[in-house]
Amino acid sequence: MAIPKRIINFLEKSKAKYEIIEHRKVFTAHDKAATLKVPEKISVKTLAVKITPPSKEVVLISIPADKNLDKDKLKKKINALRKEKGQKAVKKIDFVSEKWVKNNLKGIKLGAVPPFGNLWKLSSFIEKSLFKNSKIIFNSGDNSFSIKISPKNFEKLMPGLVNDSFSQARKSKKKKTKKVKKKKVIKKKKVTRERKSKKKNRRV
Repeated sequence: MAIPKRIINFLEKSKAKYEIIEHRKVFTAHDKAATLKVPEKISVKTLAVKITPPSKEVVLISIPADKNLDKDKLKKKINALRKEKGQKAVKKIDFVSEKWVKNNLKGIKLGAVPPFGNLWKLSSFIEKSLFKNSKIIFNSGDNSFSIKISPKNFEKLMPGLVNDSFSQARKSKKKKTKKVKKKKVIKKKKVTRERKSKKKNRRV
């Protein structure tokens, strides 16, 4: 099995009930939902984002496949938490680079980041709408395997998990229609038989 041992050991020690699902190699939660033929609302995508200033801190945020991250909502929640701790407000939120994932989340494949921020001492956030489902499916660290678990058991795995609304409806891409230019049709004047015969007579 290609799931990192660190993830397997973490799940086993937690004693939470979960199921490992094998599927074709996918790199997005959207493709995973299509492959497993499940609703996108239960397929979880986990994003690593950096927050600045005052320091370059990274957090993990998990949202449904049919949603996009709402950076303003996330920033508002983070700043509310920081205010409680007497910390300075965050001004900017950006996605981390692929290089950061490779260097800091050792053994984790790109497009398969699991939501367990506590394994890397990272704060974890999750979209509250995911808790409306009986089961959710999230990344295992490998693109060919996923983990299925109930939201209640998932919450037990994650002490300090922040549960709130951090997403917005995903905008559908509109297909651009090419404008077809109408060709100008030049009508040829009909030459009558009489005119043709006159021209012939002139030539003779």
